[in-house]
Amino acid sequence: MYSISNYTKNKAKELGLKLFSSQNPKKKLEVYDERTGNFIGYIGGGGYMDFYEYLEQEKLGNYPKGYALERRRLYYNRHKKDISKVGSKGWLSWVLLWGG
Repeated sequence: MYSISNYTKNKAKELGLKLFSSQNPKKKLEVYDERTGNFIGYIGGGGYMDFYEYLEQEKLGNYPKGYALERRRLYYNRHKKDISKVGSKGWLSWVLLWGG
């Protein structure tokens, strides 16, 4: 089960969202509108690391310094079309999981 970072929790609260670790093993998070309780969608690939997981691994010495930033840059390049649509699942992934 995915452990939600403090950054992600705080950013979700700022955006008026409620997050839960996904019961779907292919996804990381379930996202809900905090005001209405409506389900927005699943975000984050369950089999992949995100920016905050890479940062943690850097701190533990499992990756060289700067590796997380490089992975973030590559993620952005792959997903920039999805990221540009504010409120979309792609945008939510970028903002919540990649610190965009």
